[in-house]
Amino acid sequence: MPNMPLAERMRPKNLDEYIGQQHLVGEGAVLRNMINTGRIQSIILWGPPGVGKTTLARIIANSGNRAMYTLSAVTSGVKDVRDVLDKAKHAAFFNPQTPVLFIDEIHRFNKSQQDSLLGAVEQGIVILIGATTENPSFEVIAPLLSRCEVYVLQPLEKQDLENLLNRALTLDSVLKEMDIKVEETAALFRQSGGDARKLLNILEIVINAQTSEHIVINDENVAKCLQKTTAMYDKKGDMHYDIISAFIKSIRGGDPNAAVYWLARMLAGGEDLKFIARRLVILASEDIGLANPNAMLIANACFQAVSTIGYPESRIILSETVIYLANSPKSNSAYNAINAAMELVGKTGDLPVPMNIRNAPTKLMQQLGYGADYKYSHDYPGHFVQQEFMPDELSGTSFYIPGNNTAELRAKEVMQQHWGEKYSYNA
Repeated sequence: MPNMPLAERMRPKNLDEYIGQQHLVGEGAVLRNMINTGRIQSIILWGPPGVGKTTLARIIANSGNRAMYTLSAVTSGVKDVRDVLDKAKHAAFFNPQTPVLFIDEIHRFNKSQQDSLLGAVEQGIVILIGATTENPSFEVIAPLLSRCEVYVLQPLEKQDLENLLNRALTLDSVLKEMDIKVEETAALFRQSGGDARKLLNILEIVINAQTSEHIVINDENVAKCLQKTTAMYDKKGDMHYDIISAFIKSIRGGDPNAAVYWLARMLAGGEDLKFIARRLVILASEDIGLANPNAMLIANACFQAVSTIGYPESRIILSETVIYLANSPKSNSAYNAINAAMELVGKTGDLPVPMNIRNAPTKLMQQLGYGADYKYSHDYPGHFVQQEFMPDELSGTSFYIPGNNTAELRAKEVMQQHWGEKYSYNA
């Protein structure tokens, strides 16, 4: 169907056509195994737009010849949910395979709408597949979240975008008949932002904009077309992730003026106030951290305030917080420390807890040496005494490297006084 948009014509029908998300659908990965075995469970797919959430849901449903019901959380209410569940119950008499209920933008369902799903998911009337661009920890009620596995989808990488482009040019029924020469892809890939749908939309716009039989894809042609079609990408919030990225990077980079500008852009576009406030809480810990611990208190207070005070007053609270965070000293030492520790845990596994710091609630455990030689810090001068708290194999491993700011330099001095040369503070 040549009139069908390219993105829809190229929508994958099976995992062999699916591009990206190899951590989920590659050989031996969890979702591929789920599909291959037919043991499908309720899941929530979390990721930015255009990374294959809806397509993956369809592939899962089609793999087992299951009936698939689709609802959009934007337009559906509790009655729509109940109607679909009734259809699913009746369909069970004709098809033994449990049907799939796919809910797009499930984060937009309110509590009562999500509550209406609980019984059906718990009783196995439907397999729920929810798609969301928002953190389900915040937007999906705990009882429903506990009944689903959450899988995170990532923006497509450069190699994925190259594969997608080549597939469209060689396999699409319309494009493969055209004389298309790809000279450059940098602008095309950059503007797509890891979004497969956006890449195919831009590609189609660039092709349709050229009147010659010999079509050229290069950075200049992409830039010319996008100057004319920028508004098209704003209608459904495709600029959402670009603007929040600019916003966060402006604060991280210490530019309060740019940060307030991007804040204003989001407010003017009707962005969810709590989404903005949540990102400020994350930034306060990730990018400011121990350089100014008060930043977390300010950001959390901002989140609480905008949760109870509506627009337009909330804009002032957000502006105050944004300016404060932008002007704060920055440190990502806590962020780096937990990432390094988790990476090492993944490599070393469950190393035993040293005997001296094990709990010893029973006499047998005491006899076995649990808690032996433990030194109670408060019994020593300065409430500190050196002893080993790490597994023997990791003794002396440093995860936390203090940042070069006033607060952490003081912390570094204390650590050096306590531990001497045991840990490296300047790695």
